[in-house]
Amino acid sequence: MFGFYDSYFLFFGLHITYYGFIIAIGMALAVFVACKNAKYRGLKTDDIVLAACYVLPLAIIGARLYYVIFSDHSYTFGEIFRIWDGGMAIYGGVIGGAIGVMLFCIIHKKNFFDVGDIAAPSLILGQAIGRIGCYFAGCCYGIEVTDPSLMWFPLSTQINGVWHLSTMFYESIWNFLGFAVLMLLMRKANIKQRGVVMSLYLIIYGAGRAWIEGLRGDSLYIGSIKVSQLLSILLIVAGIAVLTIVYILTKKGKIKSLKEMQFDKFVFEQNELARKKKEENKLKREQRRALKDKKKNNDNDEDLNKIDSSKDS
Repeated sequence: MFGFYDSYFLFFGLHITYYGFIIAIGMALAVFVACKNAKYRGLKTDDIVLAACYVLPLAIIGARLYYVIFSDHSYTFGEIFRIWDGGMAIYGGVIGGAIGVMLFCIIHKKNFFDVGDIAAPSLILGQAIGRIGCYFAGCCYGIEVTDPSLMWFPLSTQINGVWHLSTMFYESIWNFLGFAVLMLLMRKANIKQRGVVMSLYLIIYGAGRAWIEGLRGDSLYIGSIKVSQLLSILLIVAGIAVLTIVYILTKKGKIKSLKEMQFDKFVFEQNELARKKKEENKLKREQRRALKDKKKNNDNDEDLNKIDSSKDS
């Protein structure tokens, strides 16, 4: 019924891989963080939950298709759907998730830069956690290590008995640091432009991935070019371009600034609602506790009366 093994564990007879379990945790925490950050761009928790219904399925589809397209293996139509056998790529997930965000914004008339700012810290957090799952899956490792002084965990890790650089951990650490930076910026009041957090995600993640991809030993290629390294460079360029465009459009009045949108007022209102709800719940708990105590005292009085009656008889 229960059991723990090298790459999976059993839960009530279900075969659950550590990789899939950790990815699921990453997704759940990403949605949770997005719900917490939503108020800083004028959105509510319900908006984020709805957006997740677009983003998460398309991210999974994108991650799988990206891997299938650029992998050396020739997949049959049926094999494409066997995601439990492994074979997903983060960049495909990012592309699929971005399409999900665009669809959500178009259908529900939300500002793309606002949703992008909310999604950015969550995305890089999910990637940081997901890379830990890569260790258990035995993928996303670096080039072979031949220097004995570097053959120690977690700098390097053994894959099929051969030491490789632990690039999955390098990227995980980089992404956790990026998450901390983006969270600070998300809640920093003196940022004037919308879309800054999203743009900086593109630059931060792109820069780290471009460097780490150069150390990878299991990259996907187009000819002799590492696909993810090329995309990382394009990501940096896109981040700088979006940052520049947002600055120019905000300065010209084409896009309202964060101050003009009065998101700080919205944050205050949401915090007040949360505080009042917390107080109401506390009052309800106290009332329930008082009723229980009252009922307990009444029961004790009845028991005493019964004892007194039996003595009198």
